Amino acid sequence: MPLFISPFAQLDLVRQPEQPNEPLQAFDAADEYLLEHLHAQGLAAGARVLVLNDGFGALACALAPYAQVTSSGDSFLGALALQKNLAGNGLAADSVTFVPASATPQGPFDRVLIRVPKTLALLEEQLIRLHGQLAPGAQVIAAAMIKHLPRAAGDLLEQYIGSVQASLAVKKARLLFATPADKAAPHSPYPTRYRLDQPALELLNHANVFCRDGLDIGTRAFLPHLPRNLGRARVADLGCGNGVLGIACALANPEAQLSLVDESFMAVQSAQENWQAALGARPVEIRAGDGLAGQAPDSLEVVLCNPPFHQQQVVGDFLAWRMFQQARAALVTGGELWIVGNRHLGYHAKLKRLFRGVEQVAANPKFVVLRARK
Repeated sequence: MPLFISPFAQLDLVRQPEQPNEPLQAFDAADEYLLEHLHAQGLAAGARVLVLNDGFGALACALAPYAQVTSSGDSFLGALALQKNLAGNGLAADSVTFVPASATPQGPFDRVLIRVPKTLALLEEQLIRLHGQLAPGAQVIAAAMIKHLPRAAGDLLEQYIGSVQASLAVKKARLLFATPADKAAPHSPYPTRYRLDQPALELLNHANVFCRDGLDIGTRAFLPHLPRNLGRARVADLGCGNGVLGIACALANPEAQLSLVDESFMAVQSAQENWQAALGARPVEIRAGDGLAGQAPDSLEVVLCNPPFHQQQVVGDFLAWRMFQQARAALVTGGELWIVGNRHLGYHAKLKRLFRGVEQVAANPKFVVLRARK
C-alpha cells in the first residue's frame, strides 16, 4: 500500500478490518489537502486540535507529534485503526486521546478538523457539542471529497459555527472554513424516538443510528420470524443498531441470555438505553466491538444479524461475509445464524459455503429471512 505523505509525516497506514490484498487506502486527497493547508497556515506548538470522523486515523497520526490531539468518531473499527496506526508508525498510544462519539470531547480547542461523515445527523450533533468548547480565535475546517460533500454540510457549519467559505477544489477534494461566531447555546434534536406496535416498544435513537427515524424495512421483515422457545440459549444480536432485534428476542424468550454488539458507539448507547427502558435490570451484555471478533469459540447457540452492505461510503458484502464467518466460529455445533437480507445479495449461496444447512424461513418481494445451521 502507498505511504500517506503530508508535510507533517510519512505514514504507513492500514484500514480496519484488514483484508488480504486490500484494494482501498486508509486515506484520501481530502486528508492530504487538509494537512497541507494546516501546515501552510502554521500550527502553534502544543495547540489543542480536535479531529472528528478521522476514518482510520490519518490526520491524528500525522499531527500527534506536533499538537495535543483529541480524536472523536463513532466507529469502533476507526478507533482500532487509530491505535494500530499509532503503534505501526512508532507513535505512543497515549499521543492521541480518543473520545467515542457517544461522549463530548472536552476543549477548549484551537483547531477543529472535521471529515464530513456520511450521516449528516452525526455532523449536526458534533457541531452542537462544540458549543463552549472553542478557544478564542479557534478555526473550524471541514474536508471531504467533492462527491461526498452535500450542500447541507456547509449549511450546518453556518448554522452552528459561523460564516463559511469554500476552498478551490484540489484532486477532487474541498475544504470548508467556518469562522466561529457568538451564538446562543443550541438545542439538540437528538436522540429521536419512534414507536413499534409489535412488540410494543418506544425506541430511542442517537444521531448516527441507521434508520434513525423509523424501523428499517429489513428489520420489519425479520421481527415476526425471530426464533422462539429458546430456553436459556446464549444469543447474540450482531450489528445490533438500536437493539430492536435483541430486545424483541429477549421479550419472546424470557430466559435467553443476550449479547448485543455493534461497531457504532452511538448504536451501543441507544441499545443500552432501549434495553433498560424495555427490560429494566435484566442481565445483558451490550458492547462496541469488531463484530464477534472477541467472542469465544463455541459460546453461542443463536446469532441474529441484519448485516450492513457498506462501510462509510464503500458499498460491498465484505463486512457481511466477515460477520457470517465470525458467527460460524462463535456458534456451537448445531447452533444457528438467523439473518435478513435483500434477495439480490444472494446470501443463501454464500451461507452454504460456511454452514451445513441453510433454509429460507420467510420471504417477501424484497427480503429473505434465512436460518443457517452449523
